[in-house]
Amino acid sequence: MKTIISILTRYVPRRYLQVVSHFILRIISVFYLGNKKQCTVCDRKFRKFLPYGRIIKRKNALCPNCLSLERHRLMWLFLKTKTDFFTAELKVLHVAPEYCFIKRFKALNKLDYITGDIESPLADVKMDIRDIPFEDNTFDVAICNHTLEHVEEDLQSMKEFYRVLKPGGWAILNSPINEERDVTYEDFSITDPAEREKHFGQRDHVREYGLDYTDRLAAAGFSVNTQDIIKDLSPEEVERYALLHYGKITAEELIYLVNKG
Repeated sequence: MKTIISILTRYVPRRYLQVVSHFILRIISVFYLGNKKQCTVCDRKFRKFLPYGRIIKRKNALCPNCLSLERHRLMWLFLKTKTDFFTAELKVLHVAPEYCFIKRFKALNKLDYITGDIESPLADVKMDIRDIPFEDNTFDVAICNHTLEHVEEDLQSMKEFYRVLKPGGWAILNSPINEERDVTYEDFSITDPAEREKHFGQRDHVREYGLDYTDRLAAAGFSVNTQDIIKDLSPEEVERYALLHYGKITAEELIYLVNKG
């Protein structure tokens, strides 16, 4: 199973995986039923989650029912416990929408919820985040997970999120961070997918963010407030919900919350 998932995630375009993978995994999920792990997103319980990862295969990463990963289960907890996302009337832009969230967010009657992506068949609007096709000050909330590392003009994209947010609006702009780098590493002359995987960790990444990621967000105009919600949970909850990517708290477990003043 680890090998199959690794091959699929490395070589099959995301737009195709999103369409068919949930049907296959729901069949497989029958063999994982139990009570040791619980998904915060779909609330289903399993004896374990599926492994996931392109190069490093993480144990207990992927919920076989809703396809949530560690970062999705963390974000759900953050939205549920630290924001009014589930109760307030909000206009929301969700870029590169994850399968585990779409139907659940659309079911929230108070949300005016719009999804966008440059290629995903799951999105409402085809859009490039370097030129978001909405007026200034349109949205109360924006969500964009693990997308900016794919875009050469990331600062332009961050500025676009800032532009379309209303004053006082907020966004979650999460990206993978290499804590061993103080400064983000990017080299746009590297275009071969295998070389990009070697340099940036994934075949379709154009950079590897370092600890200066928050500085880049601030350069777009945002005030940045990283959120560590794991500190509010018991070790038993962290283990049950399988929230840690690599068995310890890293930058991957932080929520990058930004605000437009």
